[in-house]
Amino acid sequence: MPAQSILLIEDELKIARFLELELKYEGYTVEQAHDGRSGLQKALENNFDLIILDVMLPALNGMEVLRRLRQTSGVPVIMLTAKDEVMDKVMGLDIGADDYVTKPFAIEELLARIRVALKRKNNVTAVNPSILKIDELTVDLEKHTVSFNNEYVELTKREFDLLKYLIENKNIVLSREKILETVWGYDYLGDTNVVDVYIRYLRSKIDDKYNKKLIHTVRGVGYVLRNGNN
Repeated sequence: MPAQSILLIEDELKIARFLELELKYEGYTVEQAHDGRSGLQKALENNFDLIILDVMLPALNGMEVLRRLRQTSGVPVIMLTAKDEVMDKVMGLDIGADDYVTKPFAIEELLARIRVALKRKNNVTAVNPSILKIDELTVDLEKHTVSFNNEYVELTKREFDLLKYLIENKNIVLSREKILETVWGYDYLGDTNVVDVYIRYLRSKIDDKYNKKLIHTVRGVGYVLRNGNN
């Protein structure tokens, strides 16, 4: 099995070299770029398994790199930055980052987050970067539509965002708090029960309607999307 490939876009050369050595030691192949413009070009011209993207970059900042990348690619991206502002994290996640690591960080933490992101990628069957499937359920991110066995399923924007998060993390148990942070945002001040309410909405429109149990409750933890009737 070929080694998984990682593109590291980082302008601090000492950090880039350190990360390259650690990642290669873990068995990954690594390419580097030291500014946003060349990093974006490499990302678009090659088929990497994951990208580690610094926010503060010359030529083109990391947020803009991510924004342009997400127009055509669903490759997992972990943002790497010295900033620890909540709004920076929210912006990165809203644009399409899969995770966010703040400098200084322990290399073990970054490696763990890389493993999770790659596992998540492998758990999602993608016809193309904008189409996600599980069982007979299809979510088209580009068209913002959902269908079950080719039958259109009408969802509100919030229901769609929740389903998108669940299918992107297929087979991974997600806590109510994590769902709330990602789908409703870090600044949401309401009750976590809103997650349960919207899970019921999705079940009524998908699981119950098509007699196929896709959304499973993990007592005391949260929810997970799995193949039907498992």
